[in-house]
Amino acid sequence: MADLQTPLVRRKRKKVLVDYLVQFRWILVIFVVLPFSALIYLNIYLGDMWSAMKSEKRRQKEHEENVDKVVKRLKQRNPKKDGLVCTARKPWIAVGMRNVDYKRARHFEVDLSAFRNILEIDKERMIAKVEPLVNMGQITRATCPMNLALAVVAELDDLTVGGLINGYGIEGSSHIYGLFSDTVVAMEVVLADGRVVRATKDNEYSDLFYGMPWSQGTLGFLVSAEIKLIPTKEYMRLTYTPVKGTLKEIAQAYADSFAPRDGDPAKIPDFVEGMVYSSSEGVMMTGVYATEEEAKKKGNKINRVGWWFKPWFYQYAQAALKKGEFVEYIPTREYYHRHTRSLYWEGKLILPFGDQFWFRFLLGWLMPPKVSLLKLTQGEAIRNYYHDSHVIQDMLVPLYKVGEALEFVHREMEVYPLWLCPHRLYKLPVKTMVYPEPGFELHQRQGDTSYAQMFTDIGVYYAPAAVLRGEEFNGAEAVHRLEQWLIENHSYQPQYAVSELSERDFWRMFDASHYEHCRRKYGAVGTLMSVYYKSKKGKKTEKEVQEAEAAILEPAYAEEA
Repeated sequence: MADLQTPLVRRKRKKVLVDYLVQFRWILVIFVVLPFSALIYLNIYLGDMWSAMKSEKRRQKEHEENVDKVVKRLKQRNPKKDGLVCTARKPWIAVGMRNVDYKRARHFEVDLSAFRNILEIDKERMIAKVEPLVNMGQITRATCPMNLALAVVAELDDLTVGGLINGYGIEGSSHIYGLFSDTVVAMEVVLADGRVVRATKDNEYSDLFYGMPWSQGTLGFLVSAEIKLIPTKEYMRLTYTPVKGTLKEIAQAYADSFAPRDGDPAKIPDFVEGMVYSSSEGVMMTGVYATEEEAKKKGNKINRVGWWFKPWFYQYAQAALKKGEFVEYIPTREYYHRHTRSLYWEGKLILPFGDQFWFRFLLGWLMPPKVSLLKLTQGEAIRNYYHDSHVIQDMLVPLYKVGEALEFVHREMEVYPLWLCPHRLYKLPVKTMVYPEPGFELHQRQGDTSYAQMFTDIGVYYAPAAVLRGEEFNGAEAVHRLEQWLIENHSYQPQYAVSELSERDFWRMFDASHYEHCRRKYGAVGTLMSVYYKSKKGKKTEKEVQEAEAAILEPAYAEEA
């Protein structure tokens, strides 16, 4: 226990120019990023409203026309002269902190910017058919008034359906429904040769259906998806429970909050998340949908966390450590997006005084800054600074290893707060890029079932304590050690993050077999970049990209565990 309480002392780091650029970056954020962000959000909102005013028939017709444009564009490509195919989306627009460096190589662009419409809300089938650039804020505006929602609604408004399917998406309901991609019923995909197919789990394109998640769009272009809807209620009844003890004791209390040891399904909440504030303190939150009538009963507290002047959610929840356990009711849509305004707790580093009442009251309505604009205005020096002195990573680990993972993060990075969010990892008919531990169902561990192993996302987002103390910290080495720990413990790293993985280690973490099968079968090799090179840190030359595409992965990569 002593090694967890006593911080590892490092040498003091001498400040350089970039430290001052980061320290006073708030000036640029307040006077440039926030105003432009507000204009962009307004423009997006008006565009969403205009789309909603169109009839379903018109939206579907426009969708078909836009798909035809993608097909025609792909058929214009000359494989001998043109580079690999990628979207025309600018590199800095992606929400993740990793800049899209692969686009620095020569490439053939396909414009998907028009695919941002909700095509249909089918209440009978309980399906939402949407285009890939529809984001979470847009879809909750449409579904919440109907007391409907996607089974998994990722917290940040800007996260798009396409990114969440091709990459990684999770929410507090994932302990029931799995990852975002697990809630998809069908995908419409334009293949490398221009064919348009509809993939489901039980049709002739079922292999593509299972191959698309985690592929980062390297198997084909997703142009629409049909996603599972669930019935909801107007409010979330949220219980805040403080936990104190060792990191392993916190991890156990977290598991007990949503995975009852007696297996009683009545004790499983609709939503759950945990926040660990130090090596000895955390708060667990469990939510159950509630009607408006229940929420407004005498004596119940309603907290409209979506108001711009409200305390940032993670700080408000921390009050439970002093206040003790308490219960309140939050409007459902506001609960879904509770971390948007402060970008979890990253907002504290971007705007050190952003959590103060005077700022929240006067300028809180401008929050959050667009991540894309933050990336656009940061420059190479600041970008490298964040790679070296900042951590934005998610660790997807089996539930029974959460305590060990928390201790590892404390030793190596000492980053707080930490976010905990459970999710099922299903045992599928094929071995996809991410998969449960072999034989997990035989151990009958807490949270597991015969068909899914319970995992947890540990979100590590902030400056390590060493950086805050002005000490030396090597971010690349710390991330490399984290990745090795994940590989050794059958755990995963989402690909949005800046990775230090070599190609060999990438395919030790992820399974290549089904992905490579789909790459070959659907003509992606030589047309679309492989997922490793798309995720790889650093600039890519045209030669490097072409050589990577021409090479065939060694079978050993897929076989190593």
